[in-house]
Amino acid sequence: MIFKKIKKTCLTFLLVLSILPSYVLAYSEYIIPGGENIGIELNSSGVMIVGLYKVNNNYPAHEAGLRVGDIILEINDEKVNSINSLVDKINKTTSTNKVTVKYNRDNKINTTVLNVYKNDQNIYKTGLYVKDRITGIGTLSFIDPNTKLFGALGHEIMEKSTGKILEIKHGKIFETSVNHIDRSEVGVPGEKNAQFFSNNIFGKVAENTDKGIFGNYTSVIPDKKLYKVAKPTDIKLGEAKIMTVLRDAQIEDYDIKITKINSNLNQKTKNIIFEITDGDLIKETGGIVQGMSGSPIIQGEYIVGAITHVVIDNPTKGYGIFITNMLEEAEN
Repeated sequence: MIFKKIKKTCLTFLLVLSILPSYVLAYSEYIIPGGENIGIELNSSGVMIVGLYKVNNNYPAHEAGLRVGDIILEINDEKVNSINSLVDKINKTTSTNKVTVKYNRDNKINTTVLNVYKNDQNIYKTGLYVKDRITGIGTLSFIDPNTKLFGALGHEIMEKSTGKILEIKHGKIFETSVNHIDRSEVGVPGEKNAQFFSNNIFGKVAENTDKGIFGNYTSVIPDKKLYKVAKPTDIKLGEAKIMTVLRDAQIEDYDIKITKINSNLNQKTKNIIFEITDGDLIKETGGIVQGMSGSPIIQGEYIVGAITHVVIDNPTKGYGIFITNMLEEAEN
C-alpha cells in the first residue's frame, strides 16, 4: 500500500514537470555594456537590385519583370552570392544573349529571362544596378559574457535605394576611430564620421532584425564593469546616462532624462522616450546623431536599453529599445 502511494506521488511529480514551460531565457543577469563605435559590413544573401538603366533604348530588366529590391539567387541555374559571381555567370552566356534569372521577391521565388547586350568593349550590359554588401557605422550595445553573443544598433539596417531590410548571409563588426561629427540641426540629423580598420574584427554578424544586428563576439571580451539587466518594471522616469564615442575610440558617459516608458507589448523598439540634458554633448553634436544608434542606456546599476531613433524636429530627444527585447532577439 505504501509503495502504491509512493508510485502515485512520483507520477504526479512527473506530470507537473512535464507541463512546465520548456523554454528558459539563456541570457545572463549581468552583461557588459557597449558604447564602442563599430564598423559594420553585411553581405546580402544573393545580389540585390538597387536600380535599373536603359540599354539600347530599352529597359531589359523592366521587360523581364525585374524590380528594385529583388534578390538575384541564380543565373542559368548556377548560384550567385556576389557581384563578381553574377558577372562571371553572365559572361558565360551563349550567343542567344539571354540569361535565366531566379530571384526572390517578398519571400517568393520567381524565374524570368533577361536579355543582355554586348557593348563595343565586349562587355555585357544588363540594365541592372546591383549591390551585394552594405557598410556603415553604429554603436555596440552589449556583450553577454557567458554566451558571447552581442547586440548593436537596436534597429534594422535598411538598403537605402529599396527601403527594405537587408537579408544577410553573414557580416562582421570591426574597429573604427571617430574623426569628425556633423552636428544635428532641427530637421537634419547629423552623423559620426570614422576611419575604418576592417581587419581588426570584433565579431561575426548572424542576424539583421528590426531590433538590431546580432551575432557572436569573437575578439577578447573587454574587461569592463558588468551591469544588471533591467526588466521594464525596473526602469524609472528621471536621470540616466548613455555611453557613446565622439572622438577616436574613447567611450564617455553623457546625461539624459527618461521622460516616458512605453510598455505596450506591440511596441518592440520605441520603448523609452528620453531627452539629452548634457550640455557638453549638445554643444558638440546638437543632440543625437546617426552612428549613436545602439548606445547603451544606463540607470544606476542597471543597463536598461539602447538608443534607436532621433526626433527629427528636436534632435535633443530620442527613443530607445528595452535591453530585454534585444537580448531575447539575440537568442533567436
